[in-house]
Amino acid sequence: MKKKDANINPRTKYYHEKYPRQRQPYPGLDAKMRPVPDCGEESYVGSNRLAGRRALITGGDSGIGRAAAIAYAREGADVAISYLPSEERDARDTARYIEQAGRRAVLIPGDIGDEDFCQRLVTRAHKGLGGLDIIVMNAGYQQYSKDITKLTTDQLVRTFAINVFAMFWMARAAVPLLKPGASIITTSSIQAYQPGKDLVDYASTKAAIVAFTRALAKQLAPRGIRVNSVAPGPIWTALQVAGGRATDSIPEFGMDTPLGRAGQPVELAAVYVLLASDASSYTTAEVYGVTGGNHTM
Repeated sequence: MKKKDANINPRTKYYHEKYPRQRQPYPGLDAKMRPVPDCGEESYVGSNRLAGRRALITGGDSGIGRAAAIAYAREGADVAISYLPSEERDARDTARYIEQAGRRAVLIPGDIGDEDFCQRLVTRAHKGLGGLDIIVMNAGYQQYSKDITKLTTDQLVRTFAINVFAMFWMARAAVPLLKPGASIITTSSIQAYQPGKDLVDYASTKAAIVAFTRALAKQLAPRGIRVNSVAPGPIWTALQVAGGRATDSIPEFGMDTPLGRAGQPVELAAVYVLLASDASSYTTAEVYGVTGGNHTM
């Protein structure tokens, strides 16, 4: 009998055709995308690497946040997720996967662009889970703009409030609650290193997140708290179809990477697990790129 090849070509492992043109109103729903993003619902298998941990994930309803939430639950963690009220459908789907893994799911709707909500979010997650060991700052806002003269101040402030200010607000609330061994994981982007011309404001926030991560990691190292970042490349999430890029560019999304396709959220899950686990105990102030070959340095 011919032995089956255990190797899988990364160029074709996940969806690698052109995407249908589509558009949703912000913030968009995974459930309405074509094809639906793969967040590991059917494929991610845990191995108890986060047993007994308690994690808060912003934007945990869909996309990368959902992939992290599912992976964390299957690795033994209880998970609280934040999301916008309009994303309730996706959030409840994510909660179902967390609970199917035998873990506790805490749903906290609200807008992290609001300072008061960030404080309440951390407090409610800490209370609902009985403590906090992992914080994943993942939620983001991206709206493309081809002309800086038409980039409104409202959009600029909104992008920085959600992508950057919220991290400061949450860290300020969370650090007093975290114990040695805790992990904070931010989400940066390939845009911090190879910014797109239509994403001037978004790319600027992602570069700021890299500096935030590295500075905070140095500040918290004496407390035994690690801070790292994940920098995704083009990943198939609702962010893209809800104004994150021009509708005309959706079909070729990700095809300009060396691997020739967009990534799926599940392909980042293992990195979020690694950075939350004791396996990365000597890793802090680091940025992990998951970019399909578009290097981050």
